[in-house]
Amino acid sequence: MCGRIALYTPPRALARLLDAALAAGLDPEATPPSWNVAPTRTLFGVAETRGSRVLDEYRWGLVPWWAKDPGAATKTFNARAETVATRPTFRDAFKRHRLLIPVDGFFEWDRREATKVPHFFTRADGGPVVLAGLYDRWRDRGEPGAPPLVTCTVLTTTPGKDIDGIHNRMPVVLEPDAFDLWLTARDDELDAVQALCVPAIAGTLVHHLVDAKVGNVRNDGPELIVAAAGA
Repeated sequence: MCGRIALYTPPRALARLLDAALAAGLDPEATPPSWNVAPTRTLFGVAETRGSRVLDEYRWGLVPWWAKDPGAATKTFNARAETVATRPTFRDAFKRHRLLIPVDGFFEWDRREATKVPHFFTRADGGPVVLAGLYDRWRDRGEPGAPPLVTCTVLTTTPGKDIDGIHNRMPVVLEPDAFDLWLTARDDELDAVQALCVPAIAGTLVHHLVDAKVGNVRNDGPELIVAAAGA
């Protein structure tokens, strides 16, 4: 599971790192940095649009285009890689609407202790963690003129060695040499896309224990990613 994210690098910097343009109408100052992003809040994502990469905002929690209402988004912030190609909620997006989701890090809670304790995961090389994502556009049929609700989900897979037994799932982390295939693959290349949905190679991620106050979504600030005493 990946249900809490830190996203504080400015969108212009993320766009440069991913060789993407900012979407028309995106105000880089409108979404403040956050060290405690929860589902239904905003993530940045890079999609392929008319042959170019474009960074835009996406609400976290995928609402498929055919849904009657957007209420299910609180349960669709993750998609299991093993079933994403066949599960109705995600299969159309997996075929046509794949997304790169750059983040500064993510949190996982160690459930092996009597009290769950959070760990903050980042890339060992200090770069952004680029997660495999999907997106979709939902329109309210009762308001034909309203803009679409654009939402996303993060793919998860079985845990690699870097998770250190903390959780039984981890987000799919993509490396730069996989970005083009993830974004542009044709229908006849979906097997190759599926093959990217594997645990990160050992040594990709590092982590440390952080304060439990990150568990409250009302808390936010850089202190949430600081190593806890004794970590």
